[in-house]
Amino acid sequence: MALNPSYEAIGKGFVEQYYALFDDPVQRPNLLNLYNTESSFMTFEGQQIQGAIKIMEKLTSLRFQKINRMISAIDSQPMFDGGVLINVLGRLQTDDDPPHVYSQTFVLKPLGTSFFCQHDIFRLALHDTA
Repeated sequence: MALNPSYEAIGKGFVEQYYALFDDPVQRPNLLNLYNTESSFMTFEGQQIQGAIKIMEKLTSLRFQKINRMISAIDSQPMFDGGVLINVLGRLQTDDDPPHVYSQTFVLKPLGTSFFCQHDIFRLALHDTA
């Protein structure tokens, strides 16, 4: 399969769609449609999760209701299987907590004329400074 020439537009569009769903607690369950039932992986703050159902259990267990997100950068690269690698850098504030820098990486895999999220890694940029 060839490199996808639209990788930047795909990356930007995916990130916009993902965060529109994630940032609205009512819409968050619809993220299920972006993951594969068995072969999607997520690492959330170091916790390894496999499969759409388990990923959604984690995402819907998050208790915050209000999200203020500022995206600093979306970097995308084409993959040789037609997929897209996406890295997001931003700042995230949930409810009344202080804002934190975060990084999230996605790997989108082609599925017919669309994509699904094969890999999703999320990490807040928290450092111990003791």
